[in-house]
Amino acid sequence: MALSDPSGGRSGLALNTATLGHNLDGYGAGWPPERIIDACAERGLAGIVFWRREIGARAYEIGERVRAAGMQVAGLCRTPFITGQEAGTDGEIKASVEMAAALGTQVLTVVTGGTEPGTKGVIESQRILADRVGRIADYASGLGVSLALEPLNPMFGGNRTVLMSVNDALRVCDWIDAPNVGIAVDVYHVWWDTGLDDACAAAKGRVLGYHICDWLENTADMLLDRGMMGDGVADLKAIRHAVEKADFRGMCEVEVFSARDWWRREPEEVLDTMIERFETVC
Repeated sequence: MALSDPSGGRSGLALNTATLGHNLDGYGAGWPPERIIDACAERGLAGIVFWRREIGARAYEIGERVRAAGMQVAGLCRTPFITGQEAGTDGEIKASVEMAAALGTQVLTVVTGGTEPGTKGVIESQRILADRVGRIADYASGLGVSLALEPLNPMFGGNRTVLMSVNDALRVCDWIDAPNVGIAVDVYHVWWDTGLDDACAAAKGRVLGYHICDWLENTADMLLDRGMMGDGVADLKAIRHAVEKADFRGMCEVEVFSARDWWRREPEEVLDTMIERFETVC
């Protein structure tokens, strides 16, 4: 899959369907994948990132529909948790790899899950994570899928993640030492990190995904109150510059969880606004 140059305006832009509220029950307009694909194609987007819950047994069909519309499936969200009390089985995790392959995407996002029961701190859980991701990395490689470890904002530490910075994710990548294991950089989770520029420099060649939104200064919900680009305090241009210096040439993926605002709006308005913001403030 040829990756788009993020400097190429709208041609470097992908929709993560979470921006329309499709990642959780009871939110959004409930558009089927076909309608999302058509709306994105009409607007000249380069790609779409789906969530597993939308795909079911239709991965190949949906992937073909995206490509027929002139776009790419830029990624799949996400594996089941790999560590913590809610960790999935090896079979469930491999099934998410198989879904990514059937969609025809190279990138499967990994949100790690919380700390392993019985452990303290995060290092032991990170080592367990490395062992478990390492067990599936070869399988994923055989299907043409890369695994993007996504560090989350420290407020999710111990609950949804054991990776709370790009440096955390790079440490685990080093332990795994597999060519198809890298990282995803999400503005919502890293905007606060004053060492991000150096961390991205250390991640050169290993950034597999770049997710954009904004951090609202008075965010009201740590999971479901992200801002549309330009509505918050994240230095979007600086973060993008750091990611580009890491030799990332994939799509900029808009991923806005917004139960109080954007998920209540018409999808057409959300899509048009995200394009305008991407072209003006990112």
